Amino acid sequence: MHNDPLIIAGKTYHSRLVVGTGKYRDFAETRAAIDASGAEIVTVAIRRTNIGQNAGEPSLLDAVPPSTFTILPNTAGCYTAEEAVRTLRLARELLDGHSLVKLEVLGDSNTLFPNVVETLRATETLVKEGFDVMVYTSDDPIVARQLEQLGCAAVMPLASLIGSGMGILNPWNLQIIIAEAKVPVLVDAGIGTASDAAIAMELGCDAVLTNTGIAGARDPVLMASAMRKAVEAGREAFLAGRMPKKIYRATPSSPQGGLVGTKAA
Repeated sequence: MHNDPLIIAGKTYHSRLVVGTGKYRDFAETRAAIDASGAEIVTVAIRRTNIGQNAGEPSLLDAVPPSTFTILPNTAGCYTAEEAVRTLRLARELLDGHSLVKLEVLGDSNTLFPNVVETLRATETLVKEGFDVMVYTSDDPIVARQLEQLGCAAVMPLASLIGSGMGILNPWNLQIIIAEAKVPVLVDAGIGTASDAAIAMELGCDAVLTNTGIAGARDPVLMASAMRKAVEAGREAFLAGRMPKKIYRATPSSPQGGLVGTKAA
């Protein structure tokens, strides 16, 4: 699929699967799953994973080096715009001026649903400071449009709640967001298995982000491989254009004319 690249903030990627780095047994399993996924963008929760801020402790960057992957620092665990902005400023320092970030500002610890008011506030600040913001949001098309207008590099509506594995609960809203957006749209949160990822891509999403769907599988490395194939298949199906759905009307797969034993009129 190298002739169908994903472009985010001016950089070209050949994989349309973005993966997280949390919930694995160790850094070795993390790296094995990332390799199996084929992902080039890897998101990291700065408040939960050491990438150099804790001197003397093992760093994820030893297993997942920035020379090989695009590290996407995220603000998981932040509940205010101020917390999120402060976290990403730290990430930029730790990653030598890296500007591509994933913003998520949560509304509560129970649902992990986004607080869109705080998200909009943080987005405005970060864009003004030169960050390329990929933003986790609800599946509200109006909010998605506002985030794009503020200058986000990508909009990332949830499919369902973070870590739920419930798949895509509202495909209609996602399709509205996709149809209106002029920046990449990535489904973020709720992807539980390969078929969820394929459906997201068939709807027209530019990419899929998943963490728990891989890390929470019985065999994370095998699931990472399955997610890779599902994203590729879903993208190809979207580009191919599915056949129209027909209610109460069957259509033979083979032409009726020229059947053996029939006479031409």
